[in-house]
Amino acid sequence: MNKRISKIPNDVQDRNSVAWKKLCEYVDDVAEKGTDEFVPREALGNELFAQIFTLPESISKLKKVTKIGLYGSNLKRIPPEIGEMESLEYFDPYTSYDLNWFPYEITKCKKLKDSRISTRALYGNYKNRMGFPKLDHNPVRYFGENLKCSVCEKELDYELTNQMWITANVGTDTIPMLANLCSEKCKENLIKPPKDYVQIPHKGGADLVQPLDEDELWEIEMAEREKAEKENKPESEEKIKTESKNTKLDISKLPILKLVRKIWEK
Repeated sequence: MNKRISKIPNDVQDRNSVAWKKLCEYVDDVAEKGTDEFVPREALGNELFAQIFTLPESISKLKKVTKIGLYGSNLKRIPPEIGEMESLEYFDPYTSYDLNWFPYEITKCKKLKDSRISTRALYGNYKNRMGFPKLDHNPVRYFGENLKCSVCEKELDYELTNQMWITANVGTDTIPMLANLCSEKCKENLIKPPKDYVQIPHKGGADLVQPLDEDELWEIEMAEREKAEKENKPESEEKIKTESKNTKLDISKLPILKLVRKIWEK
């Protein structure tokens, strides 16, 4: 079970590489043609696509794209500008195992109804409750010196930004998101997390208490069943003895009851 908490790397992308330049050209081409699908692997090929660790901020121009296909990518993050893709309906980064979180701005894609995300790789997922990196003294930086509040879009610099984790339903998945906040009011306006997830915005870190994961819940259920069986065992044996006495039968001469008794005694 992997509950390790790793520092989130910044400056993940070589923006001078051939792969990055071709990706930016592809974004421009999709925007100009008004194409409804954005599938960079098809445009770059496997070798170059493997060198892509984030997407260009220019994805904000993809106003007509309804589907993003990022299957099997090496992406480590998605830029907040994804929130400006107003037509996005389907988001598929399946098997992108380094993509552990998303920008809160993805909640602004109001038409996004379907997604396919490898949830086991996400911070706080219900299967293994992977730990959230601590945001205090470890800010996540996007490209550039400034950014916007994830809620009200007020322009900020990193010194004035309050970064917090929040988990919510997006598409058909429950995902952890990073919110850049300018005020307590914007913090209060974050989407409320679903049941069985941390219920408040938080800074992450090893001290964060999360709900039990899938394996821990199963272990508790098995322990409760075993306890219940042990508590019911004497009562069941006494019931057999009483019924045998009332019917004046010798239990030792009843093969079926002997077999049942042996099972109970194990």
